[in-house]
Amino acid sequence: MAEAIDLPSHGDDQTPVNDVTLDTYADAIIDALDKPKVIVAHSMGGYPVSLVAERRPDLVERLVYLCAYVPKPDYTLSQMRRLADRQPLIPAIRMAEDRKSFTFDPALAASCFYSDYSDAQIDYALSRLTPQAVAPNEVQVKLTDHYSQVPRGYIRCLQDGAVPIELQVEMTKDWPESDVVDMDTSHSPFFSAPQDLAAHIDSFIRG
Repeated sequence: MAEAIDLPSHGDDQTPVNDVTLDTYADAIIDALDKPKVIVAHSMGGYPVSLVAERRPDLVERLVYLCAYVPKPDYTLSQMRRLADRQPLIPAIRMAEDRKSFTFDPALAASCFYSDYSDAQIDYALSRLTPQAVAPNEVQVKLTDHYSQVPRGYIRCLQDGAVPIELQVEMTKDWPESDVVDMDTSHSPFFSAPQDLAAHIDSFIRG
């Protein structure tokens, strides 16, 4: 049975966005785990789930990165983004006045995240967008043998308008072919191709 949780300040969670850190993201994930489970991380979620695997590998059966950032030694998430030659998100980002959070321009977000959605799906997805904290993007994640003992899989999205496919390929260039799969979708296949996505996740689980 799959369970989707709201990270702090996202979805229905009422945590003030300026209180959010990478640690609060990781703590929320750990608190949701009552036994070892497969964790699917989307986009920036790759950083907090990697931290979870580092801190509590006993609770992580497998990590599945869905067009997500895989931490590189000594790189923050912001620095990882800047490794890409293309920066498709930059025009859509709207910073708060205090520069502690940001949102996405709805007029541009659809092409970044939902290019293969129906109009109804786009309307629903845009209505669920919330401000994101800057702080979690500026923290390095130190990974050791605790993290490396956890099995991983990566799902690359070929039409991704947020995390360029070239960066996804770069992040997985040294991974075994059996641990990487491509989907011809946008950044958010959980709406545009949910059955195919579930099948790929299941294939990782079954090995």
